[in-house]
Amino acid sequence: MTTFDLNTDSVRALNQSLHDASSGHTSVTNTGGQHCIACGIDAALEVSIDGHVGYYCAGMNKEAQVTITGNAGPGVAENIMSGTVRVKGNASQYAGASGHGGTLIIEGDASSRCGISMKGVDIVVAGSVGHMSAFMAQKGRLVICGDAGDFLGDSIYEACIYVRGTVGELGADCIEKEMTDQHVQKLTQLLAATGVDAAADEFRRYGSARKLYHFNIDHADDY
Repeated sequence: MTTFDLNTDSVRALNQSLHDASSGHTSVTNTGGQHCIACGIDAALEVSIDGHVGYYCAGMNKEAQVTITGNAGPGVAENIMSGTVRVKGNASQYAGASGHGGTLIIEGDASSRCGISMKGVDIVVAGSVGHMSAFMAQKGRLVICGDAGDFLGDSIYEACIYVRGTVGELGADCIEKEMTDQHVQKLTQLLAATGVDAAADEFRRYGSARKLYHFNIDHADDY
């Protein structure tokens, strides 16, 4: 195992080491809320981060398994391509933004715009999320075990949202949809894979009403 102490080592040196490695386990301590930790990994590495992190931690992740034992600032796992990022605390704004693939697990709560413009990532939040989550979400799944703030799924495309708790005002073109047996089965598999303890049949499903795909004067106020 390789160890970096960010009291003495720089984030630049840490990230360069992760970019140069093709395998292995790296432990990071004394993070002190620093930014851009473990960004741009492009290999099947295991990274354990002990402490709170600033913005864009594990951004652009590809293949790596990153665990953050603490809270995460804005943009954690932004543009994730593959692999897994787990936050064992709370996450700030736009967690998993523009994620193309892989999995983001947040064991606490997430702030506003969680999953904004997601393009294929699976995001599982054990707690609640703030307003405008899944805004313009194109593909992927956002699973919310707690409550969702206002304007959930605003201008959503083909992403799928599951919520176990209460939902505020839905965003433009987002509606509640039927929760079929197939959806329950797939959600059960995702929850089991991420280690989140929740019963899939307690969730409701939300998605696009598909009224904003083409301009229609009758819906002009919704654009």
